[in-house]
Amino acid sequence: MAEPNGKGPRAPERGLGEIVGDISTKVSLLVREEIALARTEVGEKVAKLARGAAVGAAAGVFAFLALIYFLHALAYFLTDVLDGDIDTGFVWPGYLIVTGILLLLAAVAGLVAARFVRRGNPPTPQLAIDEARKTREALDEARR
Repeated sequence: MAEPNGKGPRAPERGLGEIVGDISTKVSLLVREEIALARTEVGEKVAKLARGAAVGAAAGVFAFLALIYFLHALAYFLTDVLDGDIDTGFVWPGYLIVTGILLLLAAVAGLVAARFVRRGNPPTPQLAIDEARKTREALDEARR
């Protein structure tokens, strides 16, 4: 069949089934490409987070070691204040005082942690429960 402008035969029109098949194939391809892109993007972000966590862990180790040296220095300072003799090994009072301070801080932190745990137990999503209750009541009223 010739086209109305007289330029030769017209290509046969595609059927609805072919069009739907093409759309389905293209949507499937688009979804696969989007999933691949998401995987790549998440992988890159996880790698950055892992590097940041590793550097943060190293910083934590260095800070912990610095705290140990500070506590040693504090023990020697307290020994000096108590007129102890570092040369003869009379440093135990300073270490004993530092140990007591650390135990006191640990006890306070433990009590605070226990209070936080008691306040958060059990972890129920109260707002979600309330909203579900309201939705149920609204549905019950709509049925009546």
